[in-house]
Amino acid sequence: MALLEVDDLTVQFYTEDGVVRAVDGFSYEIERGETFAIVGESGAGKSVASLSLLRLIERPGEIVDGEIRFRGRDVLGFSQDELRQFRGNDAAIAFQNPEAMLDPVYTVGEQIVETMRAHDIATGEAARDRAISLLERVDIADPESAYTDYPHELSGGMAQRAVIATALSCDPDLLILDEPTTGLDVTIQAQLLETLTDLAETFDTAIQLVTHDLGVVADCCDRALVMYAGRAVERAPVEELFYDPSHPYTAGLLASIPRIGDGRDRLPAVPGSPPDLVQVPTGCRFHPRCPYAEDVCATRDPKLVELETGNPVPDGRRPDHASACHEHTGNLEGGLDYEVRIVDDRGNDSTDSSGQDGAVSDGLDGAESDGQTDDETAPDDPETGGDHGERSR
Repeated sequence: MALLEVDDLTVQFYTEDGVVRAVDGFSYEIERGETFAIVGESGAGKSVASLSLLRLIERPGEIVDGEIRFRGRDVLGFSQDELRQFRGNDAAIAFQNPEAMLDPVYTVGEQIVETMRAHDIATGEAARDRAISLLERVDIADPESAYTDYPHELSGGMAQRAVIATALSCDPDLLILDEPTTGLDVTIQAQLLETLTDLAETFDTAIQLVTHDLGVVADCCDRALVMYAGRAVERAPVEELFYDPSHPYTAGLLASIPRIGDGRDRLPAVPGSPPDLVQVPTGCRFHPRCPYAEDVCATRDPKLVELETGNPVPDGRRPDHASACHEHTGNLEGGLDYEVRIVDDRGNDSTDSSGQDGAVSDGLDGAESDGQTDDETAPDDPETGGDHGERSR
């Protein structure tokens, strides 16, 4: 039994223009100590799915279907007392904007201590010592000084670390991070990602990471789920997602990542815009933007299937790699005609021209579609050497 299990989660919002189904039949699971990423464009439904885990959806939104189980317990069936215990003690969330999350009139230490008092974790001097220890755990250089600082006295990176320390104050088994690296420079971002990796490994904390940055996913995640227009379109271990993307949307996201040394004037981009969720396209929701779309894509809704068998993902068992594309059920006549090129740190490249089964690695130079586009598909990883396609962890 996984630590967290989400099955067929559906969340919708009632607006003047109509019903917006922001999350539609969403399923995944997270094991203890695992770092799991949910990636996609803005508006894909990533944050709504994460807020749903703690039942933080407010009107005009509503969870209308599905199950959320934590250690086998039904989160959607919790009483208010059980929900209060669950939030903080079992699962905690750190939001995207730390400045908005921290109260400007209280010191950082006071806010961490307040969280511990509210959940009966510690009080008095013990709470103060624990707060300083938490600030040290998230790699704040002078934790005793940071304890007495006000939020405006912290840099962006330190504020984000303080928010994570607050979320960790009750020792949750699941930590939900919504775009934790947004607005941070690359040096601070790298330090924060290293901190998160250490937390997962040292304290066996499961992390759900919400991000649009695939470079972040490559650095610190074990598995990833790609989300588009409220639905999961691909789910895979991170290595497979980068080396062998099985959905055109995933390939498009990888292609749009900038790479040092790339001499092109413009980066390739996924054409068009995400759909209006009040009136979603028929069939595959990605088909209006997909260069490989055929008639079947506009009329038949593809299900998430196992790549090896083409069978729908069964309840209670999660395959290593699944994708929602007609290519994997044999319904796409032309196939997914993109290829990838792997470029190592010395500039040597090797190209797999076998179509979608090509390898994608950190440092990949391009994926070609019908011989017309030389797309970027993955970020540089300075620790990856050679063209063997292995990620250094």
